[in-house]
Amino acid sequence: MIISEKVENTIRTHVAKKQTRNFYIYDTTTMREKIAYLKSIMPKGVDIFYAMKANPHAAFLTAALESDVVGVEIASLGEGEQSVAAGFAPEHLIFTGPGKSPEELSWSVKNNIRTVHIESLAEAYRLNEICKKENKVQDILIRINPDFDIHGAQANFSGGSRKLGIDEEKLAQYMPQILALDFLRFRGLHVYAASGVLKVEDLLMNCELVFKMAQDIETNFSAVKCDIIDFGGGFGIDYLESGENFSPELYAKGLENLIDQYKFHDRSFVLELGRYLTADSGWYCTEILDIKDSRGQKQIVCSGGTNHFRRPAALSINHPVVIVPMKQIPFFKGQESASKEKVYIGGPLCNSADKIANNIYVEEAHIGDIAVFCLAGAYGLSMSHTDFLSHARPAELVIG
Repeated sequence: MIISEKVENTIRTHVAKKQTRNFYIYDTTTMREKIAYLKSIMPKGVDIFYAMKANPHAAFLTAALESDVVGVEIASLGEGEQSVAAGFAPEHLIFTGPGKSPEELSWSVKNNIRTVHIESLAEAYRLNEICKKENKVQDILIRINPDFDIHGAQANFSGGSRKLGIDEEKLAQYMPQILALDFLRFRGLHVYAASGVLKVEDLLMNCELVFKMAQDIETNFSAVKCDIIDFGGGFGIDYLESGENFSPELYAKGLENLIDQYKFHDRSFVLELGRYLTADSGWYCTEILDIKDSRGQKQIVCSGGTNHFRRPAALSINHPVVIVPMKQIPFFKGQESASKEKVYIGGPLCNSADKIANNIYVEEAHIGDIAVFCLAGAYGLSMSHTDFLSHARPAELVIG
């Protein structure tokens, strides 16, 4: 992978100013282009929401707002408040995720958000009581933990025992109870089976299974219609540079065929997209402070590690790495470097889990160079344990 001249120039300018040794660079141009393209190819009725957990930085919320997404998928009160501060109206927010607190549910009801996605029977009853006190009816989707998963996905959210959603086989028992709650208005289903899926046919299989589920529910409960179907997200990013890129064109065509097949033209469909929109709009940059050989493998030690960029260690995956040479003069004879070899890259934290790349090939690297981790726009800084060992936080530079 290569980085653009714009990004490299930003790196060199920032390093020359000697402000921080660690920084993120964000350029939302690609995100804006992706949103525009997806809107142009998706079937009628498919609404794109920005899943802001991928990157809550104001630049990305602004990019989503200015690109005219339908709204924001939030998973906390904090995300809700940030979305509103960025210019999104509360009625354009959908609230997903387990363990919503009474305060979060109360805020949602008082601010008339679009939908609350129910993750359990207890949450349904709690929300109904809050709505009763406010004398308001809240639109809800029921999140379901289906009895299937997607093989080969980066992360599976369904099948087996999960904290996410209501088990599919319990719907017959729980649905009548939820439908009987006077202050909740059932609008449809939320089924998000997996994240980081590269094979379009796998996500389309998820869509078809959800359509069948909606049909079954409407058959078993004659007064119910699933007006809204939320597929979550799941569009994958090729972090390993395997050449297997997710095809939104094939997905859009396949989804359109399924909508035709099931005659679901009068429904609304939700795509919560985060990683797919933001990953290639961010780079994590950190200075190489040390290089040493340890029992046959080069160890590259950087100024920042998992405290700034935890995702590679959390998911046991390498991001593409580019070394930007800074051509610093060695400060002692015999100073080590790396050349045409696989190396381990870690940070300054005093634990063995502080790795940001493992056994990854570098053409050349010297002390003082900048290691650039690409595809770092999603689940970067906000996913990291920034307070561990009290190192300074990295800067965040917005260049577009």
